[in-house]
Amino acid sequence: MGVRSVAVVVAEPIGLPSWDLYELAIPCTVFGQPQPDLADPWYELRLCGAGAERVDRPMESGFVLRSPYGLDDLVGADTVIVPSVPDSCVEDGEPLPVELVTALRRAYEAGARMVSLCTGAFALAEAGLLDGRRATAHWMHTAQLAERYPRVQVDDSVLYVDEGDVLTSAGLTAGLDLCLHLVRRDLGAHVANQLARRMVVPAHRPGGQAQFIDLSVPVEDDAGLAPVLEWARAHLDRPLTVEDLARRAAMSPRTFHRRLQAATGSTPLRWLLHQRLARAQGLLEMTDLPMEKVGELSGLGTANNLRHHFLKHVGVSPREHRRAFSRTVRQPHVD
Repeated sequence: MGVRSVAVVVAEPIGLPSWDLYELAIPCTVFGQPQPDLADPWYELRLCGAGAERVDRPMESGFVLRSPYGLDDLVGADTVIVPSVPDSCVEDGEPLPVELVTALRRAYEAGARMVSLCTGAFALAEAGLLDGRRATAHWMHTAQLAERYPRVQVDDSVLYVDEGDVLTSAGLTAGLDLCLHLVRRDLGAHVANQLARRMVVPAHRPGGQAQFIDLSVPVEDDAGLAPVLEWARAHLDRPLTVEDLARRAAMSPRTFHRRLQAATGSTPLRWLLHQRLARAQGLLEMTDLPMEKVGELSGLGTANNLRHHFLKHVGVSPREHRRAFSRTVRQPHVD
């Protein structure tokens, strides 16, 4: 397979329920549609069915899967994605196909980056690829995942988990969050942001699944936070505090903290840090500004503080990030 090759597993024996079809469509959309103005070459996508007999069999939705690729074609891919597994394997405890589990192990041993969306985590867990690792799945299934695979450190509060060579996501649209994260890792924040704009979705959603479970805060309260959060993004170079944001939102700090956490799954300080890191990444990729200036404009402080936060939260130094993802043509900075 070619540069940045992606093999997507279709594990359903006959047809895909509508939710599983949605999760299959996510990697097909992100990795299967060339974006030559953003990165050339783009990804090479292959749909790999669990057995040749499924070709030409009608799906419940009326679609027919036609692919010449089988599970043997997982070996050699740079990234292997399992969007889902049959509901019977999750709800009824039906064993996963042995050939699927074997193919996943072979692909991992060959050096593939392994990814699951939603219930696809059950396949990676069955293959032993999640043992001793932190992982997630749709919150409706995390208890089953933890009970069935006690060696997996299941976290039901996050949208996705990046363990380096093995990544897992929560259900449905959280799979899109993870796929955009993969693009960000491979091609940089600018490409991921531009792709997200084309898909009319946020490039990165802070928080986790908890925001969907906590129903104690009315929806209109979430919308009421938007103006102050937009203001904060426009003034990240200032030494903002929770008190500043709460005052601007006409709330007490305690109320602001509660409402922001309910709306985003993140505390105010974590939300601010995420926004500052995102601003710093953009400045590193799109400008030649010195590290001191990047730290100042992003609100992360001195060059030493910038380096500290990048190493802790991004995993590389600011200089390494710029070296990996700097644009050939950068936008000029205007003070």
